Amino acid sequence: MPNHNINMKKTLIIGASPDPSRYSYKAAHMLTGRGHQIVNVGVKTGEVAGAAIEKPENIHPDIDTITLYIGPATQPQYFDYIVATNPKRVIFNPGTENRELQRVLDANDIAYTEACTLVLLATGQY
Repeated sequence: MPNHNINMKKTLIIGASPDPSRYSYKAAHMLTGRGHQIVNVGVKTGEVAGAAIEKPENIHPDIDTITLYIGPATQPQYFDYIVATNPKRVIFNPGTENRELQRVLDANDIAYTEACTLVLLATGQY
């Protein structure tokens, strides 16, 4: 049965990886463990925390948060996808900060923050 708790934030993870040593993998498990629905997007195939890894083709209109686990050099190919998804916010995890993408988000009235998803979850600030 789906969880319709108002505090649950459907989260799209860009840079999802089936590698347990990756922070995106840890975030996927921490998010689902706290009842958040996830969508995994990445270049790898497989699944993480029960959700298949998709290519950035399907637009999910009900995304609250996009959390980034790809570096600035890889991000431009995702700009249109992120804008089309129209999330409430984007989280730039450490190492993903990108002024160019932040300008794109500003131009489209999409909020963003530079933070660590794992820390936000662990401290109840997500």
